[in-house]
Amino acid sequence: MGPDIDADLAKYSDVLFTSATGIYAFALILLVVELATSSVDRSAARDRSRELVAAGGAPIATSSTPGLVVDDAPRRGRSERIGRMGYAVVAAGLLLHIASIVCRGLATDRMPWGNMYEFVAITCAGAVLAGLIMLRSTATRPILVFVLVPVLVLMFVAEGVLYTTAGPVVPALKSYWLAIHVSIVSVGSGIFLVSGVASLLFLLRRHYEAPDGTVRAPSGAFGTLVERLPSAKVLDRVAYGTVIVAFPLFSAGVICGAIWAEAAWGRAWGWDPKETVSFIAWVIYAAYLHARATSVWRRAAPYLNILGFVAMFFNLFVINYVVSGLHSYA
Repeated sequence: MGPDIDADLAKYSDVLFTSATGIYAFALILLVVELATSSVDRSAARDRSRELVAAGGAPIATSSTPGLVVDDAPRRGRSERIGRMGYAVVAAGLLLHIASIVCRGLATDRMPWGNMYEFVAITCAGAVLAGLIMLRSTATRPILVFVLVPVLVLMFVAEGVLYTTAGPVVPALKSYWLAIHVSIVSVGSGIFLVSGVASLLFLLRRHYEAPDGTVRAPSGAFGTLVERLPSAKVLDRVAYGTVIVAFPLFSAGVICGAIWAEAAWGRAWGWDPKETVSFIAWVIYAAYLHARATSVWRRAAPYLNILGFVAMFFNLFVINYVVSGLHSYA
């Protein structure tokens, strides 16, 4: 660490980041338990209904009993309490996560997104924040399970492989545009992560979902998982809603990057590898929005969304570490 680095704050930042990772992992367990217990309770309700019918009593209405008003209060009471607890734990983890980023910035006296470790940290925070906002209802909360998985993977990679000791950035990054350009792109990337996960789940659910909304999934754990996913319509709405937010942010980030490039390198655009892949990702997401709004191409929309998500992470890792260019210092 350099002479201007606050070693204590840097250490607190690392501890907070590790703590946030552990809290996210605990929240993931709670949310997975919510899925499992809600499935078990629904089966139990059906079994009790059969017993009452056999004894001449009235059946218990469940979410799978056609023509009857749903009354799954015992199931909802147990599983929703666990799910809400998991949601609250995720929120607590995000607070520690943000505190880690703030401490890192205070320790280095700069905006804390000047290297890959810091960029991944803020991208994951953006994904969790978007997940908490978009997936707060009972109907969409199962998606949060699948958002936390890649977030945890990225955080483990950031801490174990990408970690960089707190310090000053290279001279090329000492600009106020670092606070604007990188923050917008990283938060937008995190929101795109939520959208990509939603589209992946949409394709899985659509494959087994009949036009009337019923699911004909294979028996076993996989079939139960498909049944517990939100409907294809809900998943598609989440994917579209997140792209609607992330695409303008990403567009603004690309424009800010061009302005910064003009000031730093004397040209706004030079087809540097990172610039090129960013433009390709922008075109893919623009095509997704067009396809989503066009009945003829709508079935291709989720594939475009996933392709854009892949392009973003290709740009994040492969371009930074494999391809040499003007952005290699990141």
